[in-house]
Amino acid sequence: MYATAPDLLRLAIVPVLAWAALRDVRTRRLPNRIWPPLYALGAVCLLWESALRWPLSGLDGRLFLVRIAISLLFVAPLGIGFWYVGGFGGADAKALAAIAIVLPTYPSYVLPVAGIPALPAVETHVGVFSLTVLTNTVLIGVCYPIGLGVYNALRGRFSAAMFLARPVDVERLPDLHGRLFETREGYTRRGLDLDALRMYLRWRGLTLAAVLEEPDRYRDPETVDETFDPTDGGTHLEPATDGGEGPEKPGSEPKPESEPDSEPEPNPDMNPEPDPDPWAAERFLASIEGSAYGTDPGTLREGLETVCEPDRDRVWVSPGMPFVVPMFLGLVVSLTYGDALFAFLRAIGLV
Repeated sequence: MYATAPDLLRLAIVPVLAWAALRDVRTRRLPNRIWPPLYALGAVCLLWESALRWPLSGLDGRLFLVRIAISLLFVAPLGIGFWYVGGFGGADAKALAAIAIVLPTYPSYVLPVAGIPALPAVETHVGVFSLTVLTNTVLIGVCYPIGLGVYNALRGRFSAAMFLARPVDVERLPDLHGRLFETREGYTRRGLDLDALRMYLRWRGLTLAAVLEEPDRYRDPETVDETFDPTDGGTHLEPATDGGEGPEKPGSEPKPESEPDSEPEPNPDMNPEPDPDPWAAERFLASIEGSAYGTDPGTLREGLETVCEPDRDRVWVSPGMPFVVPMFLGLVVSLTYGDALFAFLRAIGLV
């Protein structure tokens, strides 16, 4: 492969983003330590390439500086802006910033094979490579709901939610990422985040299986006594307790299975006063530092009531897609084929 030394060094971002995409799929968590080395790599390559092009005079020199400015001052902050308005996760914004710093201009790779043109094959007139990665990422991301719809259609799942969600077994929710896409009233795009559900269960020291078995018991906020570290809700962390039956009150002894409960069963005809804080949702959210992924008490209660509905086996879940995954695929497409959107627009005569 023939390329400048800075362009060869820039290829180090490919395996890093590949690992990040795989980990993001599995855990939806990326460690912050992977980004500073990429930023440093980008700075070194940029200084090295600038030295090779010095004194950066003439049209080529000015274009080089303009392209770097667009990448560093527009593309990198764009990821931060998307994160600020909720369109990106923090890791997505950092990954886009890494691409903007490491690959601000088009690299060039010539394979030692006759007949194969230099890669990337399609370059834009603007010449900002990080923009090419971003547009390819968006195009790949658009394909995701289409693929999800096809996945559901092949399994005979036709509904208004088929392009945005899929039905899963309720028992699997603790092992999945995403958001409930339905309530007891119907579909919703603002359902309970499954990370927040895990945080709540860990805070109470419960498993979802225990809650599903006795929802009336755990709906009562008085059953919350000892609480535990809710963690960040990631699936890569173990629960705070085994959560089999929930925490016992201090000084109490477990009752034999044959011994009846000492408290009488509630009589629905007596119309008791409703609990002031069903599921202890307000207490949970008030006890944690920060936010449980934007969850409010009403959303948490509705999500719990939905999954605890009698005879409910499945629930529609929007799995979401970690943006690092299409970003990695967009990077690979950009380094090989080039800018897919520019190629399409050129083919129809718009550029």
